[in-house]
Amino acid sequence: MSLFATKSVSYIISESESGTHHLRRTLGPGNLIALGIGAIIGAGLFSLTGVAAAQNAGPAVAISMIVAAIGCALAGLCYSEFSCMIPVAGSAYTYAYTTLGEWIAWIIGWDLVLEYAVGSSTVSISWSGYVVSLLHTFGINLSPQWIAGPFEAVTLPDGTTAQGIANIPAVIIVFLISLLLMIGIKESARTNAVIVVIKLAVVLVFIGVGWQFIHPANYHPYIPKNTGEFGHFGFSGIMMGAGTIFFAYIGFDAVSTAAQEAKNPQKDMPVGIIGSLAICTVLYVAFALVITGMVPYYVLGTSAPVATAIDKAMPMYVWMNTLVKFGIICGFTSVILVMLLGQSRVFYSMSRDGLVPAVFSDIHPKFKTPWRSNMLFFFFVAPFSAFLPLSIVGHMTSIGTLFAFVIVCAGVWVMRVKNPDAPRPFKTPLVPLVPILGIVWNFAMMYSLGWSNWLRLIVWLVIGQAIYFLYSRHHSHLRKSGQTTSR
Repeated sequence: MSLFATKSVSYIISESESGTHHLRRTLGPGNLIALGIGAIIGAGLFSLTGVAAAQNAGPAVAISMIVAAIGCALAGLCYSEFSCMIPVAGSAYTYAYTTLGEWIAWIIGWDLVLEYAVGSSTVSISWSGYVVSLLHTFGINLSPQWIAGPFEAVTLPDGTTAQGIANIPAVIIVFLISLLLMIGIKESARTNAVIVVIKLAVVLVFIGVGWQFIHPANYHPYIPKNTGEFGHFGFSGIMMGAGTIFFAYIGFDAVSTAAQEAKNPQKDMPVGIIGSLAICTVLYVAFALVITGMVPYYVLGTSAPVATAIDKAMPMYVWMNTLVKFGIICGFTSVILVMLLGQSRVFYSMSRDGLVPAVFSDIHPKFKTPWRSNMLFFFFVAPFSAFLPLSIVGHMTSIGTLFAFVIVCAGVWVMRVKNPDAPRPFKTPLVPLVPILGIVWNFAMMYSLGWSNWLRLIVWLVIGQAIYFLYSRHHSHLRKSGQTTSR
């Protein structure tokens, strides 16, 4: 069978509805929007905004927010069309299977492990750091050996350092969220909705209170002159700032992995994807305007720019720092939840196709969730969370996400050419212009990440190729059935 053999849309949909491996359709548009917001708003908002302002765009970081949002919107429109045409779990993996063939589908499915599984490990490590910091605020100090991996040292409150053994808080949060996902999608969605409400309240409180302390003089010059170095203020600074800010938008694509659990996917999936992206863009721009108006942009280049802004502009609001830490922890929690949800659904689809073992599509008879998949991914993610430092796993997520965006944009274009008359409840406008812009934009982002991240991606994909040709290709249900539509 050709490496580029594809499945028809009708075959994929009928296959998803056959047998006993059913996911429960319980998610409405509000749940889908909450999933998107839960994945997007994390610590990136509270940290990357300051970095982009101080080093790249100055007060014009708000423009960088909009530029980054446009790049995400191009991919989001393509995701919306596919999620309506093919309302099954699997996201970019399934979309590639219908347009570019099984081999490309495997590559993107394997690549999504970088975005979801490794990404959730990255976030769990940061979650642990903020929880330890918040507990210290209340006089509770955890043993330093059990809050960091063996490859990093921990600085104690008295200034001394100790070597870590394992990051236990990070493992605990991954375990609890994996357990929640095993219990049910409805319960997971409700928990995520509560967390989203809390972190949105924190963001809105900061914007509302901080707005009163804006000094217009801090906006001048709004676009500082270029220093002679590309990306350091001026127009190039706005663009590089957008590249930095982009990573704070990662996650909206995870909404598409829940298409098979949406009550009315043809109507609700575009609402969930575009709606969550639009809401977060408005909040991001308002947040950027407030924080750069409170203090001069050049003082925000710290690891905690929000704390810096609060200390300098409104020192009487000491409680705000504690509130922001709590908001960041809530943000991390929902990001881990949505990423682990997305990963289990991608492997659920790959398992249904025979490319990974059947255990990943085993549905619990009561909870109707791929519970064994969630359990196995806990054992995969937990060692990364427990033993590796943030610096090793921190940048692996972004390049995997951008690669998925490129494939989905290309897939929409191919599908319009191959199946122009297929039913499309939602249509990406201006095809092929929008997909082409999405491909160029997101590939440019990939290029800017540097060769070290490209090397990690290549090594990861090589490992995936070994698995595909040694196992997946020989167990492919498509290969065995011969239900191909092109070669």
